[in-house]
Amino acid sequence: MKRLRLKKLRRRFGITAPRVAVQSHVPWYWRWLTSTVFLVVTIAAAWIAYDIGRRYAGFDSSEAAGAQSRLQEINEQLRQENGQLRNEIAAMERQLEIELAAQGNLTGQIRGLSEENALLKEDLAFFQTLMASGADPGGVSVNRFRVERDALPGEYRYHLLIVQSKKRVREFTGRLQLIVDYVADGKPAVMTFPAEGEDEKAYNLRFKFYQRVEGTFTLKPEAVVREVQVRVIQNGDSTPVSTQATTLS
Repeated sequence: MKRLRLKKLRRRFGITAPRVAVQSHVPWYWRWLTSTVFLVVTIAAAWIAYDIGRRYAGFDSSEAAGAQSRLQEINEQLRQENGQLRNEIAAMERQLEIELAAQGNLTGQIRGLSEENALLKEDLAFFQTLMASGADPGGVSVNRFRVERDALPGEYRYHLLIVQSKKRVREFTGRLQLIVDYVADGKPAVMTFPAEGEDEKAYNLRFKFYQRVEGTFTLKPEAVVREVQVRVIQNGDSTPVSTQATTLS
């Protein structure tokens, strides 16, 4: 029994006993630090190799960054110039609109003055003819009576000149009356203006030598005017002192 125990002790602690390796203990954070340093060195080496390869191939990151910076500056400059040009174009458009509006107003004024000038020339020619004739009809007469279609459907505009040609004249006061002969829905009809309920101020007359009258009247859009008669009636009298008829101009 003792021999058996002695044999076991020799096997464990003797020459034939198994060898035991003794290693020093390294803390875990030193192992992590070593691994991290190794990883950083590896990445740096790879990046240096990549950068050297790009330079060898003709690409320089510093030059690319400089070119990108210059392009950004050019882009910003172009953007500022573009904004300035837009502002200038907007100002020019506003100025053009103002000039066009002024030109339109001026054209309208010129047209109005031309029409007024033509009417004055007609009046002058009429009065010159009247004076040259030496006539003294002794009453009120209607001259240059005309009727024409206006802008809206069924609307008509009339023009006339009423003259009192006595040598010794008094102020004439009266009213104007229009008798419109037309066809509507295939049936003839007659309408008098001012119509019932219509404002009669536009038809009032008050003058000493002459008065130019202009106005409008309205019929059904489908009406066809055949003739329009104008009557000049003096206040206090129902009999017209002058009449004249015309068709559409």
